[in-house]
This record gives sequence, structure tokens and C-alpha cells, in this order.
Amino acid sequence: MFQIISDGGCDFSKDEAKKHSVEVVPFYISFDDVTHLKEGVDVSKEDFFKRLMADKGLFPKTSQPSPQDYIDVYTPHLDAGKDILTLTISSKLSGSHASAVMAADMLKEEYPDRTIILIDSLNVSIGQGLILGEIIKMRDAGYSIQKTTKLAKKILTATRVYCTLNSLEYLRRGGRIGPTTAVVGGILGLRPILQLEDGEVSQLDSVRGKKNAMKLIAKALVAVLKDKTEQISLSIGHILSEEDAIAFKSEAETALSMKIESPITEVGVTIGSHAGPGALAFAYCGRYEVFERGEKA
Repeated sequence: MFQIISDGGCDFSKDEAKKHSVEVVPFYISFDDVTHLKEGVDVSKEDFFKRLMADKGLFPKTSQPSPQDYIDVYTPHLDAGKDILTLTISSKLSGSHASAVMAADMLKEEYPDRTIILIDSLNVSIGQGLILGEIIKMRDAGYSIQKTTKLAKKILTATRVYCTLNSLEYLRRGGRIGPTTAVVGGILGLRPILQLEDGEVSQLDSVRGKKNAMKLIAKALVAVLKDKTEQISLSIGHILSEEDAIAFKSEAETALSMKIESPITEVGVTIGSHAGPGALAFAYCGRYEVFERGEKA
């Protein structure tokens, strides 16, 4: 059985990662450009966002794991004779994948009989988490690392993430939009609706008010997924907005006439520092069994 490793972009909790025997390589967060704290180790998601809300003058920055961070996680498993499959956040949004590749290259000579496979998820947060969940299912079903990789690469092409933000301010702070757009959006009470496609973020629409945004996303999901509910896995994420996430989950389940099995996820610092408190996200991916049809075992 191979070892699964993911960077912190998957937003798995410590308990979830432990339950599924997944190693998570955390991202770093800095409030002062000097001290770099590991997410989930030196600072929790909750503490980070509460600090962000309490001090409007904070401009925290995130940075990817280093090659050495990956080497430190890879080595014990390689020493134990395990092959490794690593899933990373979209390479179009972070250098984490490059660090993972560099680490694997540095270890090839020392472990010539071991296999390290790197998969760029082209996703973030709950989208990456859904892909990781399918990889876990395949490993636990006894699939080889090669077959798991082949199916995972098909799954990621059919994974989508949508989110709506409580405020444009955090996108402005991160330089993703201009100050005028943020001010106008705030005055009008507009909530942007964003999507992640092919590893990059784009804006789909802007609507006035949280309820309208949630209704619009639910309506769009029904149009896309109403005939595919048995073929997909779904997930809902939030930042300090659990009540809204629960309400949205109920609304989505009713609209799609299905049960969302994945637990509601607290979005992490890596994406959350740009999205801000109050953000809601919805993601879906195809189940691995769908992509396995027609494949040889």
C-alpha cells in the first residue's frame, strides 16, 4: 500500500488526515514578514481569522512549503519501503507543486527503488479535498499507485469549485482587485461569485446580498448536476460562517434531491487569507468508479 501526502491546500483537519493515514505538509503564514508560522501547527485556522477580523490593519502573507519540508515528510515513508503519491494545490496559484517536485528529484538517487508520483490537483481547498478523498478510496480498495494516479488525473479535470465572499476587502488587500472596485462593491452590498476552472480563479457574477448569492449558486448547480447526482461527490466549505454553510447544505440537498456525505469543511488560511471571513464554497467531483468504467484493472 502506498503513502498519500498532500499539502495543506486540501483543508483536511488533523483528525481527518489521521483517520485516513494521510500526511499533510502545511503552508506558512506571516503577520510581519519576519516570523513564518506553520498553519495548523503554530497557528490554527480559527485564531488566524479571528485575528484578521480584530485587526483591520493586518496584511498577512502565505507561502508554500519548502522542498525540505517535503523531504522531511517523504523520508520516513521511503525508509519504510513505501511508494508515495503526492497531491498539491494548483500550480497556477502556488509554488507548492514545484517544491514537491524538487524534493522528489533530490531523493531519487538515494531511493532508486521507490516511486514518488506528483499530481497537480489544479484545485484548491474543498475541491482538492474531494480529489484527495477519491484517492483515499482507491488506495483503501487496493488499487495500485499507477492506476490510482491515472484515475485521479481524470477526476481532477471534472472537479469544480464555486464560492461567494462576504466582502471584497480581502481580495483588495491581496492585490486581486483594485481599491475602487472594492469600495463600490461594498457600497452596493455586492457579493462576487467565483469559480475555479483549469487551476485558475475567475469571476462568474456579482449579486446583492448573501441569500441571493446562495440561491444563484444552488440554481446553477441544479442545472449542471440534476442528472448526475449518483456520479458525483460534493463538499461545502466556509470561513467562520458555519450557520450559513449548514443552511446552504440543506438548500443544496433539497434542490438536488440527494444527501451530501462529506462533512462541512473549514476553509484554511492558504485560500482564506484572500477570501476572508464569511466566505462560502461549494465543490463537486466525479467519483472514481465513473472514470474506471472501461478501464482494465
